[in-house]
Amino acid sequence: QVQLVESGGGLVQAGGSLRLSCAASGSIFSIDAMGWYRQAPGKQRELVAGITSGGRTNYADSVKGRFTISRDNTKNTVYLQMNSLKPEDTAVYRCYAERLVGNAWGQGTQVTVSS
Repeated sequence: QVQLVESGGGLVQAGGSLRLSCAASGSIFSIDAMGWYRQAPGKQRELVAGITSGGRTNYADSVKGRFTISRDNTKNTVYLQMNSLKPEDTAVYRCYAERLVGNAWGQGTQVTVSS
């Protein structure tokens, strides 16, 4: 089993920054890629960013150039640095960890960007 604990969400004005963290514990040896999804009310879940164990990253087009995902394998933690935030970035952000036996998910953290 893998447990994921997120932190760092909150309320910020448009143009501001937030950093999300997701710490993994448990059977961390089984984890390959990690990353973040988000879901806003009335919208489908969207992959925001992902990073493999080797450090390869991918981003949604809507966040490229503004968000940066990184991973500290010594701390079993993945980070999402979010800059130049927009009201449309408002959503619940959930961390995930890919495993062969199935993905693990965090509980979600709310990010609200005011205009």
